[in-house]
Amino acid sequence: MGQHCMPDELKTLFLFEKLSDEQLQTLCDNGHIATFEAGPVVIEGEPATCFYVLLDGELVMSKRSGGVDVETTRTSQRGVYCGAWSAYIPNEEQVYQASVRVTKPSRFFVLDAEAFAQFMKTEFPMAVHLLEGHMVGGRRQSQIIGQRQKLLALGTITAGLTHQLNNPAAATARAVADLREGVGKMRHKLSMLADGKFSPEALRTLVRIQDEVAEQVAKSKVQELSALETSDREDQVGDWLEDHGIASAWDYAPTFVEAGLDVDWLERIEASIDSVDCSATLQSAIGWLKYTIDTELRMNEIADASERISGLLAGAKKYSQMDRAEYQVANVHELLHSTLKTLFGDKVGADKPIKLVKEWDKSIPEIACYPGGLNEVWDVIINNAIQAMKGRGTLTIRTARQGDDRIRVEICDDGPGIPEEIIDRIFTAFFTTKPFGEGDGLGLDLARRIIVEKHQGDIRVDSEPGNTRFTILLPLVASAPVAVTPGELSTAAE
Repeated sequence: MGQHCMPDELKTLFLFEKLSDEQLQTLCDNGHIATFEAGPVVIEGEPATCFYVLLDGELVMSKRSGGVDVETTRTSQRGVYCGAWSAYIPNEEQVYQASVRVTKPSRFFVLDAEAFAQFMKTEFPMAVHLLEGHMVGGRRQSQIIGQRQKLLALGTITAGLTHQLNNPAAATARAVADLREGVGKMRHKLSMLADGKFSPEALRTLVRIQDEVAEQVAKSKVQELSALETSDREDQVGDWLEDHGIASAWDYAPTFVEAGLDVDWLERIEASIDSVDCSATLQSAIGWLKYTIDTELRMNEIADASERISGLLAGAKKYSQMDRAEYQVANVHELLHSTLKTLFGDKVGADKPIKLVKEWDKSIPEIACYPGGLNEVWDVIINNAIQAMKGRGTLTIRTARQGDDRIRVEICDDGPGIPEEIIDRIFTAFFTTKPFGEGDGLGLDLARRIIVEKHQGDIRVDSEPGNTRFTILLPLVASAPVAVTPGELSTAAE
């Protein structure tokens, strides 16, 4: 137990100057004076057992951010307080919200948390109710806003996914219709076989050529031609077919070129046909192969479209983290890729209005984090960048190691930049520069809370015309949740 306090000394403090003599005596009866040598007084996160009021000396308050203590307050003002200041709030987990140390021997009035709570409830019941309502109401508001943000994110995912699924689904439908038509024509070819219009030797030759062409179609997927090369080859193939009296020569040429065939291939086909009896004419062989190529190409289109659909669904699943625990070891590049692909695939890319530049350090390790929360951060910052560039420009995303225990992610755009007079306010809740109804001012506040409060990281912005850069620093290992929580937003708001 420390020294006994005197009511007259407490009355000199701005915090207690309006209290009555009886109230001051009650505080003194339940509290005491303690002197702390230079060093820690309370530690952030530990159980809040006492309420402290500075009488003499100097204290420094700090908050943990990005694995380091960031100084938030340094003062010698008598009467400043810290510790269990919210002890009077019922059903509230009482932990120290910040660390406090003193730089030299300092005297404090110290009151047990339970005694402080009882004093507040007895002497200031209305104020306690108001403060309790303010804190609980603020938390409830954060939870509601957090749920709204999640619903908005779900709507964004749904809209983006629906839009992007439409293209491969339509491609599949077209390919199936063409395939059905081609199969019908192949049935006609089968009837020719039944009528014995091809000798066994001619049929074996056609089947062999058919297999070789099918194999060539598979190889053609990795043999991309430029537009000029494609046009030149179509002219060459069309001329060859026309010179050899093939009906619909110029209709066949694009299909053959798409399959990877050229004049040399056609020469080999002609030589193969000439080597057997004349029951298989060049016209019939070319027509046979045309149907084969059409069938193979349509099946490739269906396979590609199905792969695209699977990729979109996998990206959406990874984005929403439906198949992962909330706290998980994850590859930050996979998280960035899934966000870009799922939400911005129709806007960002090499051939899209927003050019994407990726400068990714593939050597950075996986990190222990909250993947769903990080995806929300990418969504907010990338969406803001696209809007700032008015849908056209260059989006640059960089990743790198930051020291031994952190990684750095930079998201940059070449838009007009953020005005200097507002850049310090962009992480403030409800602050927005967008027209009424187009923004709620919560996106960057949400991003800040996820990075700083949930991951113990840091987020900052530097901006000038043509170069706005958001820098996110993340520890290799974020603090794991103590217990399962409803969601990161409610956790961050606590």
